[in-house]
Amino acid sequence: MSSSKLLLMYFLRLLVGFATTLVMVQGQGQLTRVGFYSRTCPTAESIVKQTVQTHFNSNPSVAPGLLRMHFHDCFVQGCDASVLLDGPNTEKTAGPNLGLRGSEVIDDAKTKLEAACPGVVSCADILALAARDSVVLTKGFTWNVPTGRRDGRVSLATETTNLPGFRDSIDVQKAKFQDLGLNTQDLVTLVGAHTIGTSACQFFRYRLYNFTTTGNGADETINPLFLDQLRSICPENGDAARRVDLDTGSASRFDATFFTNLKNGRGILESDQKLWTDATTKSFVQRFLGVRGLQALNFNLEFGKSMVKMSNIGVKSATNGEIRRICSAVN
Repeated sequence: MSSSKLLLMYFLRLLVGFATTLVMVQGQGQLTRVGFYSRTCPTAESIVKQTVQTHFNSNPSVAPGLLRMHFHDCFVQGCDASVLLDGPNTEKTAGPNLGLRGSEVIDDAKTKLEAACPGVVSCADILALAARDSVVLTKGFTWNVPTGRRDGRVSLATETTNLPGFRDSIDVQKAKFQDLGLNTQDLVTLVGAHTIGTSACQFFRYRLYNFTTTGNGADETINPLFLDQLRSICPENGDAARRVDLDTGSASRFDATFFTNLKNGRGILESDQKLWTDATTKSFVQRFLGVRGLQALNFNLEFGKSMVKMSNIGVKSATNGEIRRICSAVN
């Protein structure tokens, strides 16, 4: 390889490195950057990592819980930890958030950080870091998390209508993502977080019985053999709270098998399976699967990029945010 080509490659790597180190938040002058706490609280990221590891060791379900919580936080009021605030009519009390898990991990990390570096690290940053650490603990790739967010002071249950729902069409899903500056590839990539975690029967059982008036009455996009399995786990009048893996056969490992399951008609949520049946999203699923003739995408690499993009939605600054002393209440 010529020296000019080597120099060009080196330059491009420098540009990529800079782009992932410093992120301008859309529509604001606020900057987040990798290593924001390197001087003010050098142990911040390691404290969060160790805390998540400890909780994960005793209860692995905190990993998908923390990832989902970060997602739900960013889609309402931006990534400002508003989802953690207690009180009547806060985001916590809204239907889509009643099943969120992992707040005890954030509280534990916050307590340790306040002891080490009082008033320095925001709850919003703890949640962003914990989401990344959760992916790594489930064998996914790591990525650099830009930090420097402030915590929000507003949390309203009425604003959770922005959250994507399990019955949403692809057009509705795309609109909700686009409203926040996320494109179709981001949509497919971030929904891929369902490669870990579970869902309760109540959120998909309607697909198994009386979904249509023809055939066996089930959603015709469900693989017939898989339908029998799901019906045995979630009888029509059975326990609505019983949980089912979102990524059958690989629910504890962060990988691309979730997309293989969609291709094979084994998606659990209706909104997930639609990623395969809609042409505008199917192409991205195929690229994650390495389908011949399409430019392949590495799911784990793309996931980190989309997470950085999402984690910079609506970042608060010192003028409209704060560093909470405890994550469940404003100062």
